[in-house]
Amino acid sequence: MSEILVECQQLGKRYGSASALNGVTLELTAGDPIALVGPNGAGKTTLISLICGFIGKSDGQIKVLGESPGASALSGRLAALPQDALLDPRLSVGRQLRFLARLQGMSDKLARREVQRVLETVDLRDSMNTRPADLSHGMRKRIAIAQALLGSPELVLLDEPTAGIDPPNARMIRDLIRQQSATTTFLVSSHNLDELERLCSTVVYLEKGRLVSVGPVLDDASQAIITLRLADVAESEFMEAAASLPGIQQLSRGAQGDYLIQADDDMRASLSLMQLLNDRHWKYRLMSRGKSLEERLYGKT
Repeated sequence: MSEILVECQQLGKRYGSASALNGVTLELTAGDPIALVGPNGAGKTTLISLICGFIGKSDGQIKVLGESPGASALSGRLAALPQDALLDPRLSVGRQLRFLARLQGMSDKLARREVQRVLETVDLRDSMNTRPADLSHGMRKRIAIAQALLGSPELVLLDEPTAGIDPPNARMIRDLIRQQSATTTFLVSSHNLDELERLCSTVVYLEKGRLVSVGPVLDDASQAIITLRLADVAESEFMEAAASLPGIQQLSRGAQGDYLIQADDDMRASLSLMQLLNDRHWKYRLMSRGKSLEERLYGKT
């Protein structure tokens, strides 16, 4: 049985008369990365702040690793990377990380060894004596993730970890999360649903401060639906060509612009589609079984 990391019962948070989180009952267990999604104002950052103990609850109950948020017993077991977290631009990376490690109760010797470990983990060992102001935005983000890994915490909360950085650094961060997931559970909040679909196994969906759903990131492939994203192909031309393919029952456009293809046999239909794309020299960006995460959460068709 998986360890319960976060347990919420009718959790609520109000700011004056405005409700940021309302009646959230949720249980998160250790394992693969968990996606936290929802539109702006859904309550994602509020939930993360409550878990970390940055703010207090208005209603309900919350336990984190069996403790109340903010408890000293959570030091070294829980870590977070807020979206707008900044390192002091004037002090070296190593000095700042050592200070944070000492705050966890590490000796100076252990802190130095731990800082070296986490910098090696994010492939920035040579940045020990560098000031954050002299690093690129992507490198600063990786340093920020390194601080979240100090002490090998059991749960790490990441708020938009790849926002605003270049593709190579974003990919490195995704790979890092995958590698560390053997010993650490990550709760990742992001608007990049394609990224979350590749990275996470469970999705927690909030909307207007309420918990809408908790479930698998990947769609049920037994629905015999294929999602196809084409590059520079006229809709009318594709719809006409694909409608006559064997195994395809219905074609439609999803709310996000992808083609949703209902088939009596998705394997046979997939092969037919691949043959069509090859014959017409049409390029595609994505083909997957089932609806995409974005379509399932925000689609209206």
